[in-house]
Amino acid sequence: MKQIFALFLLTIVTAIPSLAQAQLLSPQDSSGPQPIDRIVAVVEDDVILQSELNDAVAAIQQQYASQPGQLPPLDVLRRQVLDRLILMKLQLQRADDQGVRVSDAEVDQAVQNVAAQNKMTPDQLHAAVEQSGLSFEAFRQQLHDQLVVQKLHQNVVRDSVSVTNSEIDNLLNSPTYKAGEVHLAHIQVSIPSGASAADIQAAENKAEQARAAIKGGMNFKAAAIRFSDAPDALDGGDLGWRRMDEVPPAFVDTIDSLKPGEVSGILHGPTGFHILQLIGTRAPSKQMVTEYHARQILIRPSELLSPTQAQQKAEDLYNRIVNKHEDFAKLAKDNSNDDTTANAGGDMGWFQQGDWGTLIGQKVDQMKDGEISQPFQSEAGWHILQRLGTRSTDMTTEVARDQARQAIGNRKADQAYDDFLRQLRSDAYVKILVPELQESNDSNNNGPVEKASP
Repeated sequence: MKQIFALFLLTIVTAIPSLAQAQLLSPQDSSGPQPIDRIVAVVEDDVILQSELNDAVAAIQQQYASQPGQLPPLDVLRRQVLDRLILMKLQLQRADDQGVRVSDAEVDQAVQNVAAQNKMTPDQLHAAVEQSGLSFEAFRQQLHDQLVVQKLHQNVVRDSVSVTNSEIDNLLNSPTYKAGEVHLAHIQVSIPSGASAADIQAAENKAEQARAAIKGGMNFKAAAIRFSDAPDALDGGDLGWRRMDEVPPAFVDTIDSLKPGEVSGILHGPTGFHILQLIGTRAPSKQMVTEYHARQILIRPSELLSPTQAQQKAEDLYNRIVNKHEDFAKLAKDNSNDDTTANAGGDMGWFQQGDWGTLIGQKVDQMKDGEISQPFQSEAGWHILQRLGTRSTDMTTEVARDQARQAIGNRKADQAYDDFLRQLRSDAYVKILVPELQESNDSNNNGPVEKASP
């Protein structure tokens, strides 16, 4: 189950409840006193309960059960997890205000995706979740919340991020542009929105503590878990493989100077202080893709042609082509309902596998040159497909432009959403009620602090 739970600790972090919830809310001994849940934080018009925090902390501890030494002290871990729960609450509240909705069908698809990634059927995943001590409904709710936040992210960046051809040209032609990929990890010590000089100094001091700990022999992953404010901190700050053109330009020269395993000094960015570790590098490779040349006849049902009649017509045409050797192009021109190819005798030109949809792509990939498919049905109607040829095409230039567009867009999106989260947290009413969960220099804890009853 560790792999399943790890899927939820990526860019949008909230821990998954574990068996600890049942242990907290249900007495171990029915004859003894029952533990009383309490509110640990007020987040706008919602609350975070002690049980929620305990569940989330327990899930992180379970994830690192084989490497407990990489976790920070328990009091630090609780504060980190509470910060992430607060941020998740705020995002879900904002999404609700914006009318963001996720359907049951979307959650069902997400369940199937998680099952497939873990090489399970949905039923097997259901059983594994229940066996771990988590109710499947709670598991689905976690998925639902993740999907809601993903949609919120899309809404935030959609109108604020655009990429022009000039920006792509400038990136590809820049003397600092570097191809290839790097595997990075990072520690981010954030500066709150509207930070004072004291806030900035406190953040820099924390970054210096992290750098000193690494110099003193602390594993980078453990240092990230202990010191980083980034959402991926509890995953050891691992950013995975990224193309060099996706790395913020201000960090490129630093990364370029590192060897695998080396750690950078403290870098000052727009959102705070950063420490980077280069884990590995991959050289750029030539981008060769397979293209297919095919032609088709499409028979589409209509008011004058029932679905059954459309199928029969397609089978008749297939028989005329295969058994009577009539000309495919002429039959396509006279009978096909595909406006884009009919006048060209059904010629679809050269295309990559997914350009005409998944079904046609699968069919054409399975065929041999010259082969004619039996009629098959798609949402558009009944198809007869003939593969005319294949070729391998060098798409390095086109892929580089697509990757540059994506890299610029991703950088802008990351910055836009990071700014959104910082502003969201800064503007929110958040009151942490448990003194030991308060940071001594917590400038984001709005309102007076009240001590919770024991």
